[in-house]
Parts: sequence; structure tokens; C-alpha cells
Amino acid sequence: MIDTNTILLTISIMALVTYLCRMLPMVIFRKKITNVYVRSFLIYLPYGVLAGMVFPAAFFSTANIVSALLGTLVATLLSFKRKGLVVVAISSTLTVLLVELIMNAIGI
Repeated sequence: MIDTNTILLTISIMALVTYLCRMLPMVIFRKKITNVYVRSFLIYLPYGVLAGMVFPAAFFSTANIVSALLGTLVATLLSFKRKGLVVVAISSTLTVLLVELIMNAIGI
């Protein structure tokens, strides 16, 4: 069992790390960044981090890798067709649900 001191220490460390990540760039980079390569890196960094967080979670959040792959495929295809976020999220969730139900019904 985790005690209260451990929880408070963990929350404090997370708050400190979050604050430092937001504060340090403002302190270090006081003038405008003019380097083309650094600017392009900073522009694409959020997309890379988001993909790195979302894809592992998408593949391991279901009971079966097949339903995860099909849900991800549906989400990717609808995103490329420029559908809205709500349509993509609902469609991929329903795909995972249907695949899970079908797989449970046939005993896989």
C-alpha cells in the first residue's frame, strides 16, 4: 500500500518537472530563434511526441491486438479523408467494439 508521503512526494516531483519544462525555454531562449533547422525541429516536435504517446497506448489498450490494429487502421483512414475528430474517435471505438464482440462470439 502506498502511503500519503509517497503520494505527496510523487505529485511534488511531477509538478516540479512540469513547471521546469514550461519555464526553462522562456529563460533560455530570450530572443527569437532564427535558425531554420531549429525552428523546423520545434515545429514538428509536438507531433512526434503525440504520436509516440498515442500509438503504444492504442495497441495495448484492447484485449486483442487484432481489434487494436483494425481500430487504428479505421482512425488512420478517416483522418486521411479529413474527417472530424469526433467522427474518427467514434468510428474507431465502434470498430474495436464490434471486432471484440465478434471475436468473443466465435471464441477467439
